[in-house]
Amino acid sequence: MDFLDTAPLPIALALLALIDGLSVGTLLIPLFFLIAPGRVRTGRILTYLATITAFYLAIGALFLLGLVNVIDAAGEVLESALGQWLVLAVGVGLFAAGMLVWAADARRKRLAAAGTPLPETGRIVRWRERVLDERASGGAVMGVALAAGLIEIAGMLPYLIGMTMLAGSPLGMPERFAYLAGYCVVMVLPALVLLAARIIAAPLVAEPLERLTAWFQRTGAENTSWILCIIGFLVARAAAKGLGIPLPFIGS
Repeated sequence: MDFLDTAPLPIALALLALIDGLSVGTLLIPLFFLIAPGRVRTGRILTYLATITAFYLAIGALFLLGLVNVIDAAGEVLESALGQWLVLAVGVGLFAAGMLVWAADARRKRLAAAGTPLPETGRIVRWRERVLDERASGGAVMGVALAAGLIEIAGMLPYLIGMTMLAGSPLGMPERFAYLAGYCVVMVLPALVLLAARIIAAPLVAEPLERLTAWFQRTGAENTSWILCIIGFLVARAAAKGLGIPLPFIGS
């Protein structure tokens, strides 16, 4: 949090966007499409990425338009003692949520080791089959992208933090929307790079892509828990410093 507060806005937003670019909707599902048997369905993958980019662009626009008139008032509330206590509670809550996600992931892995199939894998495979089916329409591809965005939006903390930073910046509305568009493009940049690599050097990248997909599939929940815990820790630390509370492990 301290780094995001002191870093130039473009750098902070780019970092948050790259973190968002490692989510299920922006990277794992495109990876599953890229390793599907047969030729690469470039048009459908680009349609998927364009749709999810437009979805987050629209959500961000609504976010900016909805908060731009109250951001100053919200900032004053958060700077008050009550606001700092609320921020501290949010940070502790995020950290606790990360621990719960970690515990749930550990239980899921124990069930998988015992032979129980993982529901997340089945869902993503079904989405892949739906998108890459010869009979699938462009609307079906867009529907899958929108479903992925809706499922993920509440848990995309870097995106929400980035939009809050953008709404509170001194930039004019045109500049804010330009930054928002850039953020959304950076979000899908990792998937676009992998798509280009898959097209240009398919024999060289096919096996690494499969390994990368398997790794993201195994560690997706674990990565989410780490992000929640780290953000929760930083938020709680900032609030504790503002309140002058020497909490253990939070620092002065």
